[in-house]
Amino acid sequence: MMENRGARPTIPSPSEAGDMEELTPSQIVEELNRYIVGQDAAKKAMAVALRNRYRRRLLPPEVREDVAPKNILMIGATGVGKTEIARRVAALCGAPFVKVEATRFTEVGYVGKDVESIVQDLVEASVTRLSEEKLREVQPQAEKLANERILDYLCQQAPTVARKKAMRRNQVTSARSAGKQQGAGQESVKEEGVQGDGGPDQAAVRMSRSRIEKLLRSQRLEDTIIEIEVSADSDAYESVWEFSTGMSQEEISEGLRDFIENYSSSRKKSRRVSVRDARRILTREEASKLVDYDSIVEQSVQQAEQNGIVFIDEIDKIAGSGMEIGSDISGEGVQRDLLPIIEGCTVMTRYGPVRSDHVLFIAAGSFSKAKPSDLIPELQGRFPLRVELQDLGVEELKTILTAPKNALVKQYAALLATEGVELRFTDDGVAEIAEMASRMNRQMENIGARRLQTIMEYVLEDVSFRASEMKGQTVVIDAAFVQDRMARIVADEDLSRYIL
Repeated sequence: MMENRGARPTIPSPSEAGDMEELTPSQIVEELNRYIVGQDAAKKAMAVALRNRYRRRLLPPEVREDVAPKNILMIGATGVGKTEIARRVAALCGAPFVKVEATRFTEVGYVGKDVESIVQDLVEASVTRLSEEKLREVQPQAEKLANERILDYLCQQAPTVARKKAMRRNQVTSARSAGKQQGAGQESVKEEGVQGDGGPDQAAVRMSRSRIEKLLRSQRLEDTIIEIEVSADSDAYESVWEFSTGMSQEEISEGLRDFIENYSSSRKKSRRVSVRDARRILTREEASKLVDYDSIVEQSVQQAEQNGIVFIDEIDKIAGSGMEIGSDISGEGVQRDLLPIIEGCTVMTRYGPVRSDHVLFIAAGSFSKAKPSDLIPELQGRFPLRVELQDLGVEELKTILTAPKNALVKQYAALLATEGVELRFTDDGVAEIAEMASRMNRQMENIGARRLQTIMEYVLEDVSFRASEMKGQTVVIDAAFVQDRMARIVADEDLSRYIL
């Protein structure tokens, strides 16, 4: 449900603005340069938009109410860095971030994903991010509490373990041979809990807590099986805290719902697990108890409203009244449904009403078949800043291969180093890969830097396949090596269109 602009909730004070005051626009651009080559205009626009958020928080309440974010429209071919810039900016300022494709949405009244889910997904992302942050904060305390519980279980169950071991030992002829048959973890308990060839020594059965704690800290009991008590709904803790990148927002929401329903449950169940697994299970359970979920939800909603960033990709695919994205669904209709969200409205979520007035929207598209002016005028006006990203040439592609912190050359070298194979890229080898990618982009569909990944995979295919047999060898990737591996594909234009 959406409402028009109205009274806004209290805006966080400047003290809650985080560390943004430490990041000047030039520092933001410098940080982006570590991962993204070129596109200075887009980086500058993003840096200013980010800094303006901090400036807005310093304004008097009566002034900052009217300061709306300056949404950005990025225009450029695929693979030139549009998504990466938005993603890196969000990570840099610790803001909730979601990426959506405009073509996935439908008009009101049609079956499909409606535009309100953008805000709902943003809040879910905010809850997930803050939950993980809070869990990291309480992790040391949770581990300490979990170890205390494990110590209690070991102290309670050590006499039973000792008696069982003594009975088994009496069935063999030699105490030495029996000792050799025991596992390392079980042997630790045996040494402390049983003495002599007869029944269990009573003093040893009453092992002191400090001696068991010493064994536990030295990790000599990791494989020992103990019986622990956990919440009958402990799986709900795992579903809410251990989010997977492969989970849909609906699955995440379901996990959160289960957690809320079972959070206060007092039901218990027994499980027989190793000490190693018990530590993981109990740490998760203790961490969940230490975190104030209500506070997390409240803060997450505020952060989504004040710091959220939404990246709308492929917006050019819904530009123009003639664009059709589905049966009886017009691109213009989707634009009109997007308009209230971008303009600022209230969306009802499972966490309550959330306003989108100060969410920063970044739209992007190649606009190869449409123009920004083909968007409806109202939507154009909601993206006052427009930046054009340049196509990548040979020099930019060479830099992308080697310079960024996560450069492809560094990634492949690190991967094969795990097998003991050293990859050495020469300057002419890097230049040949870049030249080939640039040529393929000109001759076929321009997919920007993504072409580099395809070519790198084919160049290193044989090395990657035989890496386990090449341990200790050094492979030099020069121009001749690249040309030899790619000769057949490049020569056959029809084949290269399918493969590259």
